[in-house]
Amino acid sequence: MTVKGTNMGIITVTRGSYSSGKEIAEKVAQELGYDCISREVILEASKEFNIPEIKLIQVFEAAPSILDRFTRRKQKYVAYTQSTLLDYLTKGKVVYHGFAGHFFVEGISHVLKVLITANLDHRAGIVMERDRISRPEALRYIKRIDEQRRKWGQRLYGIHPWDPRLYDLVLHIDKITIDDAVNTISQIARLRQFQPTSESRKALEDLALTAKVKNFLIDVKPKVDVRVENKFVFLKTQVPLTQESEVVNKMGDIMKGISGVRGIKVVK
Repeated sequence: MTVKGTNMGIITVTRGSYSSGKEIAEKVAQELGYDCISREVILEASKEFNIPEIKLIQVFEAAPSILDRFTRRKQKYVAYTQSTLLDYLTKGKVVYHGFAGHFFVEGISHVLKVLITANLDHRAGIVMERDRISRPEALRYIKRIDEQRRKWGQRLYGIHPWDPRLYDLVLHIDKITIDDAVNTISQIARLRQFQPTSESRKALEDLALTAKVKNFLIDVKPKVDVRVENKFVFLKTQVPLTQESEVVNKMGDIMKGISGVRGIKVVK
């Protein structure tokens, strides 16, 4: 059953390189009257956390082996980007296209997670025409990008980013047209099961608050686990906390610095 005129959902479009995912996402957003975002998230995170944009881009595009010695820094940058993206998504009516978006909204029922893919020949043809290179060169280039992204997903989340089980919808763009893909995604996005409920909205708001609190505590010791329920923050550590600990000192900053937090408590 579709819901006409009330769709307020969220769509994440994960795309293989050179598979027309950007064009599809933009057309879906236009069809549904949604905002379409991608690079804006990195730009916003760059400004908010005072990090050069190029460093954030490198985190998502470079293979883990290149960044191994910056693992801690990489985790920070990913956390900053996730927090910024979740802020956008809590407003609803958003299409996000780009790598890793679906990782950040796991468990949120009204998010439609889409994977756009195409076979190597289709993708190679695009690269050959764009860069005026041979087919073997184009294939090597595409395979290198795919391998970098695979390592990224495996290293950070322990899953393969192209695993179809991570998505609600997988579209092979070499088998259907771009307009077919846009129509299919738009139709499914209007289904009742992809409309936000009060529970799914709360879950997304709590997820966004969790990301913000984790950013406040990302460098403190001892390390804490963060859980948010109905905007109430629960912190759990593996060791007892003293009144002078960094975590306790940060609790006041969290209450003052993050709007929407109803309270904060350390639990065993």
